[in-house]
Amino acid sequence: MGETKNTQKVTKAELDQKLKLAAPNRQILEDLAVACAKDPSPDNTFQYAFCLSKSTEPSELRYAVSILDGLVKEGYSHQIDCMYGSACALYLLGEYDKSRNRCEQILRSNPESRLAAELHLASIESKEQKDARAVKDAAVGGAVAAVAAGAVIGIASMMLKR
Repeated sequence: MGETKNTQKVTKAELDQKLKLAAPNRQILEDLAVACAKDPSPDNTFQYAFCLSKSTEPSELRYAVSILDGLVKEGYSHQIDCMYGSACALYLLGEYDKSRNRCEQILRSNPESRLAAELHLASIESKEQKDARAVKDAAVGGAVAAVAAGAVIGIASMMLKR
């Protein structure tokens, strides 16, 4: 179990670095948007959406998911790539369960996909880290509430003794 856990952490760190380096600049996005507007072919639309799926802007990430999902529904020939792009965007949005589910869909039909396997492990690790933070925050919040309640009770008992 410890080896798998360590693999997840390493994979997450490596993937986070890759995605950070893959974030497109404004010029690339503008050029792809113009190309897509001039010739809205499925290939141009895919290139634009796939590039958006690595963005740092949440609105662009959501737009990428919408476009890529639409291409899959329309039967675009590169469905695995569309699903991977959506999974990346969902991961960057912090929607780790949805990202993991997309990766699992890819791995069912394409089990040798190293990229999907990496993103799958990183999604699991990110979700576990997010859940651990939530539990820790709840515990700290509960402790603070208990201390505050204790202080109120202590002050009230001192006031009653007077």
